[in-house]
Amino acid sequence: MDAIKRIWKRLLLATVLLATGCASVAQIDFNALFGTSSPQKRVENAQLNNQFVQQAEFVHKEVEPILNSRCVVCHACYDAPCQLKMTSSEGIERGASKEKVYQGTRLVAATPNRLFVDAFTPEAWRQRGFYPMLNERNQTSEANTQASVLARMLTLKQMHPLPEDKILDKRFDFSLDRVQQCASLEEMDKYEQSQPFAGMPYGLPALNASEHQVLMHWLEQGAPLPFAPSLAPEFITEITHWEQFLNGDSLKSQLSARYIYEHLFAFHLYFESLNQPNAQPIFFELVRSRTPPGQALDIIASRRPFDDPKVERVYYRFRPYRATIVDKTHIPYALNSGLLHDWQQWFIDADYSVTQLPSYQPSIAANPFEAFIQIPAGARYRFMLNRAQDTIMGFIKGPVCRGQVALNVINDRFWVYFVTPDYMDDTDFRTFYHSQIENLRMPAEEESTALAVTWVKYAAKQGKYMRARNQFLNEKFKNGQHLTIDGLWDGDDNNNDNASLTVFRHFDNATVVKGLIGEPPKTAWIIDYALLERIHYLLVAGFDVYGNYGHQLLTRLYMDFLRMEGESNFLTLLPQEERRKQFSDWYQGAGTQLTAFIAGDINTFNQPTGVLYYSDDLKGELYQKLGQKVAKVQPNRYQIENSNLQANSKALLQALGRLKGTQATLLPELTMIMVEPEKAGKAEVFTLVRNSAHRNISSLFNEASNREPAKDDVTLVHGLLGSYPEAFWLVKEQDLPKIVAAVEQMQTEKDYEALLDIAGVRRSDPTFWAFSDKLNQIFFDNHPIESGWLDYNRLQNR
Repeated sequence: MDAIKRIWKRLLLATVLLATGCASVAQIDFNALFGTSSPQKRVENAQLNNQFVQQAEFVHKEVEPILNSRCVVCHACYDAPCQLKMTSSEGIERGASKEKVYQGTRLVAATPNRLFVDAFTPEAWRQRGFYPMLNERNQTSEANTQASVLARMLTLKQMHPLPEDKILDKRFDFSLDRVQQCASLEEMDKYEQSQPFAGMPYGLPALNASEHQVLMHWLEQGAPLPFAPSLAPEFITEITHWEQFLNGDSLKSQLSARYIYEHLFAFHLYFESLNQPNAQPIFFELVRSRTPPGQALDIIASRRPFDDPKVERVYYRFRPYRATIVDKTHIPYALNSGLLHDWQQWFIDADYSVTQLPSYQPSIAANPFEAFIQIPAGARYRFMLNRAQDTIMGFIKGPVCRGQVALNVINDRFWVYFVTPDYMDDTDFRTFYHSQIENLRMPAEEESTALAVTWVKYAAKQGKYMRARNQFLNEKFKNGQHLTIDGLWDGDDNNNDNASLTVFRHFDNATVVKGLIGEPPKTAWIIDYALLERIHYLLVAGFDVYGNYGHQLLTRLYMDFLRMEGESNFLTLLPQEERRKQFSDWYQGAGTQLTAFIAGDINTFNQPTGVLYYSDDLKGELYQKLGQKVAKVQPNRYQIENSNLQANSKALLQALGRLKGTQATLLPELTMIMVEPEKAGKAEVFTLVRNSAHRNISSLFNEASNREPAKDDVTLVHGLLGSYPEAFWLVKEQDLPKIVAAVEQMQTEKDYEALLDIAGVRRSDPTFWAFSDKLNQIFFDNHPIESGWLDYNRLQNR
């Protein structure tokens, strides 16, 4: 009898599926076929089910690699299509949503839907509007494939592979803000009819027969999901040690731990002493819990790390990071005995007292200068400066994934230097910052549903701060006294390679690396304590990706002030006339309101520089002097000279890195190039970064009108740089002369297309996945701690 029922179900389903070629598709009654839907709790059940132990090796060795290399590369973080995050078992089990996270026009803040934070069970996610990708009806092999959106998406791709065209036609939409279909199971029949080429992986080659068979077998078995194994005893010991430090009972300990948490909550922490050589570490997150060490975690799910926890005592705990590491959100942060010693020295042993813990009221908690006024500013600055790349990377990667709102406020490439922390030991500087607490307030205090008109209030406060600051510095550096490069940080006597950074912007995402990469840029920043702290609390701790239009606009407008402040700090080292000349060049065509702000508030510092110049190229000479200042802590990771290719090949690559104007403009933001050596040896990878030039970057809505394509240039580095490649090249070393010549001769889009015909690995290329696997593996092998899966949501179709 059961066999007859199964045959009947298959015939009925086949009949309905056959109708997908007709104009009207009948609605399948999945309840009648496979029972009512009920969340399966696969992760929880797997931990309790002994049978899963037998399946674990199959899932770990065969299923997970396919999910990571074919699914995670498009489905990770907030920009995952349909919020389907396939980076973890919990993400797969949660499923998808029709609601967009990146929606800059919303009038009120959206409800946060963060994995591992806002809900923890499939039932809770269903109540939040997420629908399943896996079968949640009767757990039979038949239902597990026919009532699974994921299975049907994979099958749809097998039935309708990519057309045999190098450039995919209009049936494929790869725009960032494309309309997402996000079909549920009940909508799949209509989806399959209207979008036959929208199977998964979307807009990329289908899985090969073996990969497809593995995933379908996994789905037939009920899609058992891997669960995290128990931590080894040595990890428990380390966690206990660090949690003991972070949860001391004294007011000084509690305030210090709050400061540390609010700066490290977005990072992936790992214990350096426990990490195996050439292996990816076990990463952890620092979280707020209602429960103390030794008890089960009870996560405090606040929008931002400084929001009111609504408990009498907060505990800071370590939680294993359970998701696949993807480059776009990965900020590895090493924990070691030296760091703990520094924290003890800066925060606990330092000579200061804490008489009362600060309030979590937004006007106080969102202003670190007030909330942490009892902690010496020097300690706070050294904490951030010690890992400056990580601090800046917080706003580059952080909890946002991508964000044009935050990033169209910076130039495409600039260098960063830092004021020495010794200044923060000066009584005059400490007194000045204490006097400016009110003026240093930031938009985060308006919370996530804000009115954009309050920008006027923060503009006024920033103006007051800059006027007061310039008055203070005019007195402090009277007649050029001490205003030299001696005031810049050299990496603690040339021992810390965070002393200089290069920031690359790639439209709506960015990269920050240690060292001064590329030719001298148009602009540079010098960052002091107040600026570094505000960058973090504006764009990391205080930014809510679920916030409304007003919140995001306020953030963007305030960041304009911070950028100009950093640039102005750099310009103070130039003669006064050169300062005006450079600012005029950087802000060509800027609006009258901004111009008035620059003239009236930023450029009122009028003391002469203490730097002596001997050439007509004043900015270039300053770059040379600053380069000498940090020369001993310059990393060489990205230098072309590190390549093992032949000398002539390296010279050709250097020439490729000197492109300007039309040739540069025709290139994508990020091109990742694999070169196969002519002689025996491993393939090497390089990244060609396009730096887009602008007349100014002060326009929020009309960036394109400020572009200066004639001044575009590129930076070529050895290794992978960036998270979102837009083009791939595969080049044999002996073909480099031909490829470089073709690039140098490009004048039109057709020329670029012809270049890709001989060097490109397009998203439509049958060899795409083989290339992708090799590229990612090189990344993992060369940098096991820093590497993560690249993201293919920006791959071009050219």
